[in-house]
Formats: sequence, structure tokens, C-alpha cells
Amino acid sequence: MTDSSATTGPTGYSDAFLPVRVPLPAPHDATAVRELAYTHFTVLLDTDRRLARATAVNIDGGALLDVGRGDDWHLDPRVPADQQTGPEVYARNDLDRGHLVRRRDPVWGSATVAGRANVDTFSYTNAAPQAAGFNQSKELWLGLEDYILNTAQASGERLSVFTGPVLADDDQEYRGVQLPRLFWKVAAWVTTEGAADATTGSTTDTAQDAAPALAATAYVLDQTPQLGQIDLEQAVAARPDVPLLGPYRTFQVPVADVASLSGLDLGPLPTADRFSVARALTAGARGWLELDALADIQL
Repeated sequence: MTDSSATTGPTGYSDAFLPVRVPLPAPHDATAVRELAYTHFTVLLDTDRRLARATAVNIDGGALLDVGRGDDWHLDPRVPADQQTGPEVYARNDLDRGHLVRRRDPVWGSATVAGRANVDTFSYTNAAPQAAGFNQSKELWLGLEDYILNTAQASGERLSVFTGPVLADDDQEYRGVQLPRLFWKVAAWVTTEGAADATTGSTTDTAQDAAPALAATAYVLDQTPQLGQIDLEQAVAARPDVPLLGPYRTFQVPVADVASLSGLDLGPLPTADRFSVARALTAGARGWLELDALADIQL
């Protein structure tokens, strides 16, 4: 039997993947973004900043395949090279090509489709400059999807994940590209364990409320250097050719904060947030909970 999906072009992210429709994020402003469909995911490319404004991926946890990683980073031929952040930005420095859609997430389905998805994740449109090396907080960031799939009782082991950099006007420019300091991620799934109350964060388990309900949580990865503003200015002036980024810190944050930071309409996700206002207020002045372990996540 022929796999027809292997002979057609990629359809990208599906807003009907979950039982509750979740549309692609949409910019509030007039920023020009180009929608690029790949296998099981979509990139919204900000052609002025040469980086994704957002990505969206469908993850079928029950159909994931193990595929050899590869490392064939490539420009997307559908987009002019000068609208992408290509290899010249990552050469001879301590910057990593950070996957926005995690390599493993869209790698499901038939072997042919999964292999194509794996290759697609190595498009430069799906990368953003990140500080090289790992620490505990970066490892937490990379493990969020697996933890949610294993812990949140996601219906059908399905998850939709939205990720992107915060494209701030004052991001430091390096080799013609402004380097994001913050990255965000929102995970969405459908649960039947009870609907979350957006005000209290509590769930109800009565039969009446046990219908499938959308749930979401949001996270921010911060690579802002932990220095005073004067120190930052001096460091940039002394070595303008060296990207100035700090150690990673990962936070769980209200989905509404991600919508504000990113300037995106996140549709039904803010009202489906499992990280309640009441809990957020105990997390710190900003209402952000710094994560030291995956078990700290509030689902």
C-alpha cells in the first residue's frame, strides 16, 4: 500500500489535530510574516528579523519513531537567503543553532513521513541563535514536551506546541541579526480529568465537567546576561564582535504573559491556562515560577 502523504507536499500544523480547535498564532501588529508548512509543523517567519515569529507543531506521542538525528542544516529554497539567518551567523563562535520545533516532536507516522519531518526540522527557518552549552535549566526546557505527555493525561497522547523567540526592538545585533534573549513555549492538550478554572487553577471532576477540555501551560527560556546595564554596555563596547548571552533560566509563566511578550493572538490558550493567577502570585514579583526540576511544573 502506498503512503500518499509521502508523495504530496507537507501540510504543516493542523489546527484540528486536537479535539478542540487551536488556530495558529497571529501577530497583533502589521509585521509581515511568511507562513511555511513543513511535515507536521509550521513556521511563521518574520522576514525583516530573519527569524521565526512563532512555530507550531503537532505531536502524536503514540506514533513517534526513532530516526537518526543527522545534522544537515539547510536554507529553505522557498525563501530568499537574505530573509533567513543562515550558517554565517553561527560560524566561528559560541552560538548554537537552537531548534525551535524540537527535532523529535514532528517525527511520527510512517517511516517515510517521519524521516522527512526529521530533515525538515533542520531548516534554518526553524533555528534561532542560542548560547552554546547546556545547564540544568536548558535541559528542563528540552524535556518539557516529554514531561507533559507523560504527566498531563493528554487525550490520545496528543500535544500541540507553539514556540518562538521574543523579538525585542533592543536585542543586540550580531552579524546583521538581532539575537533574542527570551524564548517562549506554550503546550496545549485536551484532557478529560476535569476542566481548569482560569482564576483558581483548580479542576473539577464531576461527570458534568468531565467532557474533553483544552489545557495549556507556558514557559520562558531566558538567556539574558546577569549583569547590570552599565556592565552590559561596557562589555558590548569592548567586544562588539562577540554575542553577549548569559546562562539559561527556565520559568513557568502565565500564557497571557507569553501573548503579551510575543505580540501574538494565542486564541483560546490563555483561558485554558493551568498555571493559575493565584499560583503565579506566589511565584515571585512577576508571577513567574523559576523551574529547578520538571516536577516543579504546575499542570
